[in-house]
Amino acid sequence: MGWIETTGGYAVALDGTRVLCRNAAGRTLKQVPPKLKDDAEVVRLRQLAEWLERHERECREQVDTWLVRSLPVPVALLARVWPDTAWQSALRDLVVAPVAADGSADTERAGFLRDADPARGLGIVDLDGDSVWLDAAEVETVLIPHPVLLEELVELREFAAELGVEQGAEQLFREVWRRPEAAEGGAGGPAGGGAAQDWRAYADGKFAQLRHATARAVSLGYRVRGGQAVCPLVENGRQLEAAYWLGDDYPESEALTGSLEWRDTAGRRLPLAEVGPVAWSEGERMAALVYAGRVVESDEEKAL
Repeated sequence: MGWIETTGGYAVALDGTRVLCRNAAGRTLKQVPPKLKDDAEVVRLRQLAEWLERHERECREQVDTWLVRSLPVPVALLARVWPDTAWQSALRDLVVAPVAADGSADTERAGFLRDADPARGLGIVDLDGDSVWLDAAEVETVLIPHPVLLEELVELREFAAELGVEQGAEQLFREVWRRPEAAEGGAGGPAGGGAAQDWRAYADGKFAQLRHATARAVSLGYRVRGGQAVCPLVENGRQLEAAYWLGDDYPESEALTGSLEWRDTAGRRLPLAEVGPVAWSEGERMAALVYAGRVVESDEEKAL
């Protein structure tokens, strides 16, 4: 952005989301002088910088929602937002795949997103390293597959490293959790048994105050409702939510975390064996991230 003249011979400009200032001699200063704090041009640029930061964050959050909820994204929409640098930063180099007839990701035709054009479609680097286009006339929607759904994820990560891929939204290098055999048979973790509906691998995490646990969950982007951290999910078009017990006592009281469970829109708790791979991974990811902030009192706990 070009320099804008302001009072006292100073000039200001916006570099990304940072306001720069230079003096009458043309030297760029380390910071905007305090006397220019309320200058109209400085205020305007700072407001613009705040808007840009908020816009970039909202773009990343929307892309993350598409990924976590396995939502089909129209190619026409991607082509329309692509010229916006904030959208492009969030989307570039994500693995995208055409939507198959059954609504799943056609991973055989997947590739790293490099371009989007209303007429041509999506330009990708396919998994053989070739630059190709997904024709807009043939491919109307794509999925941004959750990494737990990608076969040979380790190999894909290595290939991405070779290409110098830096994803603006967490996809390939997002941690994934797969449902263990204990849950396949219905066992509920360390204290489970039978057709369990809760997973207790992250139970008994101690927080000095309940508000520490709830604040951590909120800071990680999760809602807290009814004493639980909640993560809304969609698996194969079915709306679900993962819920992790934090506690419902006074905010200043000591808290121990409880079970992780999954529910449908009617509030019915799902048997663990019915929880799909994306819902399982994202639910356990939420619990693990919150649990990591617990009070650790022994070397054994630190190793968990």
